[in-house]
Parts: sequence; C-alpha cells; structure tokens
Amino acid sequence: MKRIWKAMAVFAMAASGAAWCQSYPAKPIRIVVPFAVGGTGDTLTRTVGDEMSRDLGQPIVIDNKPGAGGLVGTELVAAAPADGYMMLLVSPAHVIIPALHAGKKTYDPIKGFEPITVFANTHQVIVAHPSVPVNTTQELIDYAKKNPGKLNYGSAGTGSATHLNMALFLSMAGIDIVHVPYKGSTPARQDVLAGQVQLAMDGLLPLQPLIKDGRLKAIGITSTKRAQSNPEIPTLGETVKGYASDTWYALLAPGGTPKEIVARLHASAVKALASPAVRDRLSKLGAEPVGNTPDELRELLLREQAIWMKVVKDSGAKAD
Repeated sequence: MKRIWKAMAVFAMAASGAAWCQSYPAKPIRIVVPFAVGGTGDTLTRTVGDEMSRDLGQPIVIDNKPGAGGLVGTELVAAAPADGYMMLLVSPAHVIIPALHAGKKTYDPIKGFEPITVFANTHQVIVAHPSVPVNTTQELIDYAKKNPGKLNYGSAGTGSATHLNMALFLSMAGIDIVHVPYKGSTPARQDVLAGQVQLAMDGLLPLQPLIKDGRLKAIGITSTKRAQSNPEIPTLGETVKGYASDTWYALLAPGGTPKEIVARLHASAVKALASPAVRDRLSKLGAEPVGNTPDELRELLLREQAIWMKVVKDSGAKAD
C-alpha cells in the first residue's frame, strides 16, 4: 500500500506541474537587461519582447539592471524562482564576468541557467575621431607601429566585451594602443566624439548615425563577416587573418526552469524573430536574427567560455 500511495503522490505532483505549465503564463513576464537603457541589447530586447508579449498574451516588462559589467542583473536572475516569470538577456559578457572575478564565487554561466535562444548577432566596430590620420585597419596598424603607445581607445570598461575584443585585436596585430576604460559605452562614445580619446570600440547600432554623418570614421568590424546593414565596413579579420569575434544577444531563464516553459518561451521567441516587422527592425539596427535551439545556445556558451577565459588570462584583465 505504501508503494501505491507513493506512486499516486508522484503522479499527482506531475499532473499538477503539467497543469501549471499549461496555464503559463498567467501574469507579466520580466526580462532583466543587465545593461543601460538605449544600448544595443536593450533595444533588441524591447523589439523582440513586444512581439513575444502578443504571442504569450501577457506583458513583457524590460527591467534594466546595469552595474559591475552586468554582474548585478545576472546575479538577480540567477537567484530568482525558476518559474518562467523572470528571464535574462545575455551577451558574451555572460561568460566573461566569472573569469574576471577569479577566486570569487559569482554565478555559473552554464549550469546556473536554462538556455532559450539567441535573439540576434550584432557587430562591434573600431571607430576613430576624424582627426586621427588613419582610415583602414592596415593604416591603423602601420600608424600604431610607428607611434607605439601614442594612440588611445575608449571601451565600456575593463573586462567588457569592447575591451577584450580590442585587446584580442591588438595582440594579434602586434600593436600597442593605450586602453581608457569607461563606466559604459555611452561616455566612451561621447569622448571619442569630442576628441578626448582617439579611438573607441563600440556596438555598430549606436554608431551608425555618427558614421553616416562623418562625425566618426569606421575602421573595421569585429565579426566573422561584414554587417548586412553596413557592407562597406570591412572586417578586422580581412587584414588580421584569424581575427573574429562575433557579438550575440541571447535569452536565458534561471536554472531549473521546467522544460515545458523553456519550450514555450523558445517557440514564442522564434515566432517573434520570424515576424517580418521584427526582422525589418533588427536589420535597420544592424542586427541579424537567429532563433536557434536551446541545445545550440548551450554549445555556444561552452565554446565562448573556453575562448574568453583564455583571452582574460592572457590580457591580465581583472574586475574593477
């Protein structure tokens, strides 16, 4: 009889859980964006989130929680209930942050979360103030070699993707350009516009109008291939063979979120990314929609973790 009662209890719990998943979502969903309002990740999330909310029948609230390079928002979601009502937008910084905090317990970027899908691939680009006498990647390399340590560049902060993408480029190109870390990409962008720093590494999305107006010069894109929105800008890898660093934005849920909920969120995100309106909007933002599977996203996270742990170690970068 004990075995029968135990089996009945397990069945009841499973049935209850299945019914709960079928009623999901029953209230607004929160997506934490660990970056400032107006940045690439924030804009992408709002675009896709609006379309997902129509499919899910519940509002999706975007909650910006910047701080500590993304650590603040990420730890918030890592500790959240695994009920599908709080998710996290991530970029390569997700696997970089724990490497920067070596010796300090933060979060496990793989085991601590359930992957849903990659929203889109985007691009980072090196830009120069018009006064800098270079226009191409090769000219930048030649000038830096003739003037070691005389050029400087701004990034979103020590250990940020903009910093490490540039550090990887400098290492592979064999040149010395001084790093000037900022607390976010916006102040770095403002200072290169003002000529306070000569170069900057930043996302293509906020740089597009500045490049178009001639207020900044685009030197090269970090990605594997040229941006569909700006095919005139060469990749850095066209000059520095082997260099490639793709920037992506993906959606994760807290570890332990039921598979049925992950599947529902994945289906909704993929449907949103297939929408002509969303695809058109992302294209204009210089982003290329993806919508891969949770397993494919997990494999991406594992590959990126291995790559960036080595870059962090080689660069000597540590959290501020």
